[in-house]
Amino acid sequence: MKISATIITFNEERNLPRALESLRCADEIVVVDSGSSDRTVEIAQKLGARVVESAWPGYANQKNFAAEQAGNDWILSLDADESLSEALEAEIWQLKKTGPKYDAYTVPRLAKYLGHWIHHSGWYPDRKIRLYDRRKAEWVGDYVHESVKLKGLSFTAARRVGHLESNLLHFTCDSLSEHLKTMDRYTTLAAEQLIAARTNVSWGRLILEPPWTFFRTYILKQGYLDGVEGLAIANMAALYNFLKYAKVRFMSPGRP
Repeated sequence: MKISATIITFNEERNLPRALESLRCADEIVVVDSGSSDRTVEIAQKLGARVVESAWPGYANQKNFAAEQAGNDWILSLDADESLSEALEAEIWQLKKTGPKYDAYTVPRLAKYLGHWIHHSGWYPDRKIRLYDRRKAEWVGDYVHESVKLKGLSFTAARRVGHLESNLLHFTCDSLSEHLKTMDRYTTLAAEQLIAARTNVSWGRLILEPPWTFFRTYILKQGYLDGVEGLAIANMAALYNFLKYAKVRFMSPGRP
């Protein structure tokens, strides 16, 4: 079993070294860059990655393009702000020795937010498929929240997915201002997705869903156990939903 690691980048000079240095279990690393103006490409090449330039077509399309550039069918897909834990790296080494039993594997993601690891708030284990056979699976999602889906009949999909137990480390925002900056971009994409799907956003939804999101995140998903960071996450989750729905109303053609 040979594995190609893929990472898509745009101005990721701060995060990229950590991601690349964690990929010792990969047989090759492919970085697809969409026009970085910082040292991203230089760093990727210096650390042994093969760099391919590609204009930005959207998250899922760019990740599928990265998989197409790989020399192996098994793809280990990371974002630039992620890295393998030592335990996950060892687990993948063992899988390479024994060979895969499934078409794809999920990993739990452990996020670091405002300098602290988050174990609740609905953020953990946040399992995602990140190791997959590109002949059997692909990235889907036109706007935001892209994910790997298995090809073929959906009712058999669960039988084709295995689960690794060690953490993929996700290094999110170091400050609230950084979180707010990324939130603006992602809420716009989420709003565009809702508009494309012709989703109606009522006043009731706009008013009631943000406080419900806070309650669900902070109380039901035990965000209070994550301390002040959990409180920040709950408030930001509520704000995310408010901005997403408000943008739908402002961006929709012929809005009232």
